[in-house]
Parts: sequence; C-alpha cells; structure tokens
Amino acid sequence: MPTSARSPLPGTDPVEPPALPLTRAERLVIDRLHTPLAVQGWLNALPYNSEKGGETLRSFRGVVRTGTAHCLEAALAAAAIMEQHRFPPLVLSFESIDLLDHVIFVYRTPTGWGSIARSRDPGLHGRLPLFATPRALALSYVESYVDLTGGIKAYAVVDLRVLGNYDWRLSDKNVWKVEQMLLDWPHRRLVPARRKIDAMRRRYRRFLDEHGFKPWKYYKGRERWAPLPAEFARRG
Repeated sequence: MPTSARSPLPGTDPVEPPALPLTRAERLVIDRLHTPLAVQGWLNALPYNSEKGGETLRSFRGVVRTGTAHCLEAALAAAAIMEQHRFPPLVLSFESIDLLDHVIFVYRTPTGWGSIARSRDPGLHGRLPLFATPRALALSYVESYVDLTGGIKAYAVVDLRVLGNYDWRLSDKNVWKVEQMLLDWPHRRLVPARRKIDAMRRRYRRFLDEHGFKPWKYYKGRERWAPLPAEFARRG
C-alpha cells in the first residue's frame, strides 16, 4: 500500500478508496498501475488530446475509452487511479500570465512531493517525489513554463473531493465543473524576478529559432523529472 501521509497540507493522509462501478478495462488499468511512475508511463504512451473535434474535459472513464488525454484530463485520470491505491486526489493548478493554465496530479511519499502530468511541452510533465513542499515542486516548473508568451504567476493545490458527489472520476460527459472550480479557487502568487524570466524567454526564443522545436535538455533540475514521452526523448 503506498504511503503519502504526514504532510502540513490537510487531506494528504492515505484515503479509503471509493467504491466505483468500474468497467473491466478501467479495472485492468488500475490493477496494472500501482505507482505514480507507472501511471506516468501509461499517460506518456497515450497520444496528446489536441481537441481537434472540439474542446473536451474527459474523466478517467473518458480517457480509457478514447485512449487520449490533455493536461487536465491526464490529471483527473491520475487522481482517479492513484486514489484507488490510497493516494488523496490532489491536483496542482498553475495560473499563467498568458491565461494558458496547466494542471497536474500531485502526491507525497516519504521522500517528498512529486507529480504526474501530460503536456505538449517537454518540461511540464511529471516530477519525481523529491520536493520538500508543494511550493518547491511548483518552482521546478517555472523555467519549463516560459515560452514566447507563458509564465507562471500563481499556483494552488486542491483536493478534488471538495467537489462532493460530482462525478469527475467516471462521468461519460465533459466534467466542466472541475475546470470552473479550479479557475475560481484562490491561488498563491509565485512570481520570479522579471529580469530572470526575461532572460529565460530570450534563451527560449533563440533555441526555438535555431532548432525548430521546444527545448528541454538545457533546463535545470532534469534529474528530478519523471521519464518523458518518447516523442520528446528522441529529440536532440
């Protein structure tokens, strides 16, 4: 049984998994994925949901059914899976200066805080559980978040159980209430020095102009990242 207790944040003690009316396919996924790294590997292998047919916000059930996920769908899927292994369903929401926000699943083990995530950007995937606090974990995303327009301005850790009986786990419909709840939730400011962000943006622009794809190998702290999807690892 995974351990995620003894945290200053409320709601991070091991939880009693809710009884869910899972399909056989959903149960097989949960039974196979016992650890955060296993869930990250599963999400890495799924195509990123670019929402070509219109915007979606699918539950874990929707992700299993369609075999694709964007960032918030991946966070919800990870939360539903890891809750069945007694991890609280916590997500960390980032607010960006360009309004392109990002959401990740977060958890705590005896070695620290880590995350599970999916993104079109290489640096916005999961982190190993090596961070002392959620704020330290959030700071590890600052450089990776900087592109031509983006930059983290605030973050919040939210327990999805605040949604009560709302079915964010298995709904067959889009779960827009989750997105609205996160938009409304009070976030803590996390604004690095403007000069530092400007330097990161110039470096990003130079790399993009030279190579034609988003960087990741020059970012600091990569030894604390979870493995990336193969689509990024192949790039030089």
